Amino acid sequence: MKKQITILKENSIEGTGLHTGNKSRLIFKPAPYAGYGIKFIRTDLKSRPEIEAICFNAVSELAIRGTVIEKFGVRIYTIEHVMSACFGLGIDNLIIEINNNELPILDGSAKIFTETLIKSGIKEFNILKEYYILPNSVNFKHGKTKISAYPSDHLEIECSIEFGHPFLKFQQLSIKNFDKDNYINTLASARTFCFDYEIENLQKKGLALGGTINNAIIIGVKGILNSDPLRYKDEFVRHKILDLIGDLYLAGKFIKAKIVANRPGHKNNIEFVKKFLKTAIVKKNEISIKTINNNRKIQLVETEKILNSEEILKYVPHRYPFLMIDKIKINITTPTKAIGYKCISGNEYFFQGHFPGIPIMPGVLIIEAMAQTSCVMFLSRPEMRGRLAYFISINNAKFRRLVKPGDVLELHVEIVKDSITRGKMKGKAYVDNKLTAEAEFTFIIVKKQKDSDNNI
Repeated sequence: MKKQITILKENSIEGTGLHTGNKSRLIFKPAPYAGYGIKFIRTDLKSRPEIEAICFNAVSELAIRGTVIEKFGVRIYTIEHVMSACFGLGIDNLIIEINNNELPILDGSAKIFTETLIKSGIKEFNILKEYYILPNSVNFKHGKTKISAYPSDHLEIECSIEFGHPFLKFQQLSIKNFDKDNYINTLASARTFCFDYEIENLQKKGLALGGTINNAIIIGVKGILNSDPLRYKDEFVRHKILDLIGDLYLAGKFIKAKIVANRPGHKNNIEFVKKFLKTAIVKKNEISIKTINNNRKIQLVETEKILNSEEILKYVPHRYPFLMIDKIKINITTPTKAIGYKCISGNEYFFQGHFPGIPIMPGVLIIEAMAQTSCVMFLSRPEMRGRLAYFISINNAKFRRLVKPGDVLELHVEIVKDSITRGKMKGKAYVDNKLTAEAEFTFIIVKKQKDSDNNI
């Protein structure tokens, strides 16, 4: 069974962005733990914002000639080629620091990204790879684009492109083997392309400002205008598959499915991925689709991790009377979120003084319950063994409704910022699907010590 990997050592690339024309430097760094995913960090900004490479951070309306991700108003342009390289090389987890807002286009393909990541080496985690698989087919259609996915034990892609152009009318290609060597040999070097009549229009829209004949194939009426020959006879459809793979990786995990795409493009690719995720389930091993369809119970085991009160005690030091959660559900397909549950009994100790005859759960304890849910989510990771979490700030706390005996609190928490040493969360508490409280909070993560540290 394959295990999750990151790179072994740091490496870097410099170049000019295709659309903005901005010069940038990328630094590839090893991810700190399995399940980290692919994250971009804008080092040119003081806050060094982190943006996860997932489809829910993609800006569909900007995905005209490249894939753009955004978080907290911070954007990073043209990530598809490096994402494709990560997918092709099987890299699950990676830190990508960038000192501007667009990745360099380099030669217009994923070739140099791929070569640089290979030079960085491989570090293996003792955690199995995770794959999205399909129990049923998924179909997406928008305009002339159609993308479908079917259950399969491996990834295969059939792609066709059509243009009303005398030199490039139709190309089609099917690739059934997506191992590392095949990706390097058949896709990584395929370059981006455009038609000569498009260039002026693109530049009027603020695009292709860094485009040159050295980083894109320019197609004229009678053929390509570049002095260099095509790298493949069907290089155009190969590049479309390269792009599609990069966009598919915005699912956040590798995919095992048969993908059939006609006229794919970044915007539609992203919308397809979002639809795909509504049906897909996660697997951590090589169990076949047939096995899953014959044993549907396996889905719950793989997609949700439910911790009862006894299991919660393994991860946090809280004990009665200050353990504020009874159960936690962690959705493995969305590991940045969790839901905690607290059944409010009339025998809770705090009702004795808050308030006699008018029992109301203190708002600060609702926030504490959110924080404990977050801590369990963080500390249940294998790489967090032997660590503790301490509050360092609470912000934007608001209390909407009273919580009384007999209520069941649902504590929804989500990671805003994540690292090996600290976490920033936002939480919302609900009773009967009605918002009762919300807050943002930050905590630090430290190693357990034999003697307590009174300075924290």
